[in-house]
Formats: sequence, structure tokens, C-alpha cells
Amino acid sequence: MGPKSTRVYETIRSWIESGKYGPGEKLPSERTMSAELEIGRTALRQVLARLANERLITAHDRSRYRVAGGGAVATPAELEPWTVHGSRTVYENRWVDVDLVDVEPPGVARFEHHVVRLQHVAITAVLDAEERVLMLWRYRFVPEQWGWELPGGIVDEGEDAAATAARETEEETGWRPTSVEHVVTYQPMIGMVDSPHEIFVARGAEKVGDPTDAEEAGHVAWVPLADVPGLMAEGKLMGSGTLVALLHVLASRTTAAQ
Repeated sequence: MGPKSTRVYETIRSWIESGKYGPGEKLPSERTMSAELEIGRTALRQVLARLANERLITAHDRSRYRVAGGGAVATPAELEPWTVHGSRTVYENRWVDVDLVDVEPPGVARFEHHVVRLQHVAITAVLDAEERVLMLWRYRFVPEQWGWELPGGIVDEGEDAAATAARETEEETGWRPTSVEHVVTYQPMIGMVDSPHEIFVARGAEKVGDPTDAEEAGHVAWVPLADVPGLMAEGKLMGSGTLVALLHVLASRTTAAQ
């Protein structure tokens, strides 16, 4: 996007993030926004398409948009959480801690539950103008398997996850993302493992050299998004972060096309 479109994108996004327009609320019409923000309708629609692709807004009528959220799914009434009476560490090093946590679910006798605490991770899907995603073909010894992965790694103490996403991409692939946008934070094994995973999407990257992380680097390639469903069906995509990020990208493309 050009400077004017970027300004309008940031303005509309600020309306949403500041709460000026809350979840489910209508945005002004295209005609109103075009006049107020001093931007042509064609350029405005490109901005709105990007916001829709990022799941910040949804189209609900011709030339009308709503802020995402505020749907019909009701939040259940507050239920009683588990009571945590204490915990003790049974193993720890710089990579993993294993704790025994003394818990008491409502109506159930208290017991000790294993909790594995891993690192905070950031993963990035880098897309180019040709509808391709930047990936690495790697060998993972735990499942004894070769497969495609997105670049990613551990968030250092005090480091912003977005900075990690960009840094790890450059170290592992030699490509520097022009920008990264947060998509979602999730826990891959919520019942027993604590390991926050943050997913980012980048649109565009600059080749700055060869990969510098010899341990993590694999064969680097730009993989067509059209091939991703087939690779998924063949079991050639490894890791929950890769799957979550690519499913988001594919779902966003489908939404934008509707």
C-alpha cells in the first residue's frame, strides 16, 4: 500500500483498537469514509480488504462493514475454576521444567498433576506477491521425519515476540520480513504443557544473505499456497505452529475471496 492507504489503514485500525467502534458495530459507509479520510473508493476498498483479511472487520452488506466480534455465540456463565494448592519442581533446566501441581477440581478429590513448562515461541508465515509462503524442509529426530516448517524460535527474555519472529526468520532463511503482524497466541497442549505460541504473518521479505543458524537451517523454499492442502494431507507439514499459521492464511484467503 502507498502512504495514503497506509495512513487510512492505520486510522481505521486505531478506531477499532481504541474502542471507538466496538465488536459488532457498523463502520461508516464507504462513501462517508472516502470523504472523511480523503481517499478514493478503490484504494479504500483495498484497505478494507486487508482489514477483513486480518479478521478485524467483516463485510455485512454492499459497501458496509462491521467490526469483527460481537457474534451470537453466548459466553457460558462463569463456572468454578480448579483450586491450586501448590506445586513442586521435579526437574528443571534451561529448556524445560517439570512440575507436580497440587490441584482440586470442583467436586473432585485433590491430586497431583504433571505440568511441563516449555519456552515462549514465535512462528512466522512470510508471504510474497506470488501467493507463496517461505518454508524450510527439515529433519526432526523425535518423530524421525522430514517435513516442511515455518521459521520460528524461542522468544528471549525481555524480547518482543514480533522482534523474535523477524529475527528467527532472517537467521533460519536469510530473508528479512518487511513487517510482521500478530495473528493469534495459543497453547499447543493445553491440558499438561505450558508453552505460549505466537503466530505472525508477514507480507514481503528482502533477501539479505544465507541462513546463519546452522542448527535450525534446512532447505529454504518459497512454497505455493495452492500446494499447502496437499502437503497437509500427505503429512508433510510439521508442528502445530506451522499448521495453525497456514490454516489461518488459507482461511483468510477464502474469506477475502467471498
